[in-house]
Amino acid sequence: MSIPLIQFTEKGLYCAQGNFYLDPWYAVDNALITHAHSDHARWGNKNYLCATPSAPLLKARLGNISLQSVDYNQTIVINGVEVSFFPAGHVVGSSQIRLQFGGETWVFSGDYKTENDGISGAFEPVPCNVFITESTFGLPIYKWQPQNLVYSTMQRWAQANHAQGITSVFFAYSLGKAQRVIDAVAPTGIPIYVHGSVWQMQEAVALAGIPQPTVHKWTADTSKHQTKGCIVVAPASTDNSTWLNKFSPYVTAACSGWMQVRGNKRRNNFDTGFVLSDHADWDGLLTAIKATNAEKVFVTHGFQKVLSRYLNEMGIEAAEVKTNYGSENEETETEPATTDTVL
Repeated sequence: MSIPLIQFTEKGLYCAQGNFYLDPWYAVDNALITHAHSDHARWGNKNYLCATPSAPLLKARLGNISLQSVDYNQTIVINGVEVSFFPAGHVVGSSQIRLQFGGETWVFSGDYKTENDGISGAFEPVPCNVFITESTFGLPIYKWQPQNLVYSTMQRWAQANHAQGITSVFFAYSLGKAQRVIDAVAPTGIPIYVHGSVWQMQEAVALAGIPQPTVHKWTADTSKHQTKGCIVVAPASTDNSTWLNKFSPYVTAACSGWMQVRGNKRRNNFDTGFVLSDHADWDGLLTAIKATNAEKVFVTHGFQKVLSRYLNEMGIEAAEVKTNYGSENEETETEPATTDTVL
């Protein structure tokens, strides 16, 4: 019996032929990284390989690491295994990783979304024999509105607050969601101030060659008068902190796919919520999976049981795989309790 091209081990997804891991959750010698969120890109590996746009983000997050990068759609050979990175559309630099060896093609999706947000690169379906997919929003109830409609709603909310001299605070994960929030509200012309962690990612995104709207870094010297009625983009960790008092009067908004579930906004004491996700919705997951023409699908972090069962009922062989992904909550929101969720 031949060894699978990718094995699911205690350290992560392992390619024995290539002697490397994909997004390992424990330190290894050789790590191929799909994107710079810390549940997929962890410190301590000896060597890192990523797509070129992801390199400045990994350096910003992990510091002085041994890092090599390759352009999207470029093929390199590692111990006989052909390796290529393709856009995943999740955040800037996010990738799917394709491995080809011995007549087989496997693709590891990492995290992805199928709607082109204009920042993260358009998701590119990659034909393969075996597809490893996430399932963060793998329930039929999750269906996203087009981005332009969500952006318009966010703009109107910020403009109404500005007219009353109230500051609009958007909670957004510093890599991915923050860039989309800034892109959404920049057309209002309202000054945008960002938390230091968001500023750091803005600089890294600029190094990746992605143009960004003008924002201002909040510092201890920033006066309350300057920020009155403005827009603030900050990580969710600042919620209920004394730091927020510097912007009073203010109202808060969560930007997350979990906002589609009634009760999440109220339970977390946000003033409002916008359904904006960096992951594929139910239809997006199914569309992406079908486009691969994969004979076998492994379903990782999220609603694994539901999605894998549905795929099997459709005639696509699927199985659940438990991983350590999803431990970093880039959606800024606790997901609805469910017995089907495996993180």
